[in-house]
Amino acid sequence: MDKCELQNRTKQFALRILKLIDVLPQNAAGRAIAKQLIRAATAVGANYRSACRARSRAEFTAKLGIALEEADESLYWLELVRDGKLLPESKLALLLKEADELTAILASGRKSAAATSNIKHRISDMTS
Repeated sequence: MDKCELQNRTKQFALRILKLIDVLPQNAAGRAIAKQLIRAATAVGANYRSACRARSRAEFTAKLGIALEEADESLYWLELVRDGKLLPESKLALLLKEADELTAILASGRKSAAATSNIKHRISDMTS
């Protein structure tokens, strides 16, 4: 998957979450989770997009880490919606799967970026 495909996928995830929010119950729990879920889900794509424009490997790794945290947090809020029975699981299954997949993709990317950065630092230390 290239950069543009992942940018689009994270944006589509956020748009699907925005639609989901509209069907959450309008009670205290629904409103509280809605705010957190909107913030986390939209931050996944925003932070990934920012990572793609990073000025250094370290900045890329850091911003990718933030996107990863937001994807994992989105998964958490979706699990709360499911486990709290705020919506039927049938309305959540695809979003839960997507949040889990995005979390895995971003975790793998961050791990690769960090490993590459560590190798460069070791080589730099050896040549200094």
